[in-house]
Amino acid sequence: MENSNKPAAAKPDQNDHAFFGQPRGLKTLFMTEMWERFSFYGMKAILLFYMWYLIADGQLNVSRSTAASIMAIYVSMVYLAGAIGGFMADRILGERRTVFWGGVLIMIGHICLALPVGAIGLYSAMVFLILGTGLLKPNVSSLVGSLYKEDDPRRDSGFSIFVFGINLGSFVAPLLVGWTQENMGFHVAFSLAAIGMFFGLLQFHFGQRNLSEDSLYAPDPIQHDEVKPLLIKILFGLIAAALVVSLMFLMGWTKIDDFINLLTIVAIILPISYFVTMTTSAKVTSVERSRVFAYIPLFIAAVLFWAIEEQGSIVLATFAAERINYAGMPSFVSPSMFQSLNPLFIMLYTPFFAWLWTAWGKRQPSAPMKFSVGLVFAGASFLLMALPGALFGTATKVSPLWLVGSWALVIVGEMLISPVGLSVTTKLAPHAFMSQMMSMWFLTSSAGSALNAQLVRLYNPANEVAYFTWFGTVSVVLGIVLVFLVPLIKKMMDGVR
Repeated sequence: MENSNKPAAAKPDQNDHAFFGQPRGLKTLFMTEMWERFSFYGMKAILLFYMWYLIADGQLNVSRSTAASIMAIYVSMVYLAGAIGGFMADRILGERRTVFWGGVLIMIGHICLALPVGAIGLYSAMVFLILGTGLLKPNVSSLVGSLYKEDDPRRDSGFSIFVFGINLGSFVAPLLVGWTQENMGFHVAFSLAAIGMFFGLLQFHFGQRNLSEDSLYAPDPIQHDEVKPLLIKILFGLIAAALVVSLMFLMGWTKIDDFINLLTIVAIILPISYFVTMTTSAKVTSVERSRVFAYIPLFIAAVLFWAIEEQGSIVLATFAAERINYAGMPSFVSPSMFQSLNPLFIMLYTPFFAWLWTAWGKRQPSAPMKFSVGLVFAGASFLLMALPGALFGTATKVSPLWLVGSWALVIVGEMLISPVGLSVTTKLAPHAFMSQMMSMWFLTSSAGSALNAQLVRLYNPANEVAYFTWFGTVSVVLGIVLVFLVPLIKKMMDGVR
């Protein structure tokens, strides 16, 4: 039943120019997301190294390769949890409450890591962080859109300012948290991430009065007659999960690697099921069905891209810790600080690509062509990383410029794939599956990280050159294959550019 006290939807005020010409609510969301990304990327920058510390101290009984796999599946589940956040906001809590409680869960997760309780704190933190990020991340972006009318010319620039906040927090965090970890230990560093999220919560709590009143309420609240069917679905889901876990124990599949394999299968099967549902639905017209089929190769390309890009906090972090020559570098530089290169290059490249697409206008490459070039750049970033081992051997410490060059290349790929993918997803989505199609784009990151959970286990000094070479070559080859598929994909897109 709808809340009878729900106020009329508040309309965005186009006369509100309090924050750099933008609505004052953008300041609230800018600061909230900046601190949330500070906490997330600060934690992520040192998480792999913390697992190494627990392994060496006997508190975590896994191998380093399994630790890398845990890191990858954790990232996969973070993206997968976004579906829960969307449901909670749309049907139960509303966007504002969902964002706030997501932030609370994130802060609790960081507190778990800040406590010296070993593996228990690690796994507990991951659960809280997965659920919290899933609740907060998709809805804080949606709140930005609610600040503007559809025809407000400030909308694009507002999102640009918001994205700058994301990258600012992501850039500063590895530097500050990394320095703290090196000088004061892991738990103090994780405390810094918790404090960052606390600041974000304070900003959101006191600034939410600048957001629209209707964001307090679920736009499509669960009706009384929907409660029972929903509970039945949840119950069947829990029973199915319990049966799968019971079967695993009966088969003797009780190691952490076995559960990682299970989550990998879930993350890969989910988008496949979405594609099957959309392409066989009677609600989808023949033109829309053709567009969904056109989206499939783009989806696969995006999965491979994110599989490479997300290895920055795993494989490249390992390279930074074990293969970089720090002689002659400032004493405060630590391996985790290289994680700041990702957001740094995004901030450097964004103005150039914004100018480039505007300058080219209608002459700019199509979305499939941008995807293909993006894949080639991603592959080139790994082929570059194969060179130091091939030239100097994998036992030799090498210049940090190899990592700088690798990130410089892969972020070119991100600029070609990430914003373009989000845009083309909205254009190719069937009308009846608009929201679910948007979920599909975020599932590219989830599936890519799930793929990583299997592949990062293979990385070690003995096969470093082969690892980077094969990964890079596959990405470049698929990028070239996609070039030849561009005419067919454009034809199936049926008018969508």
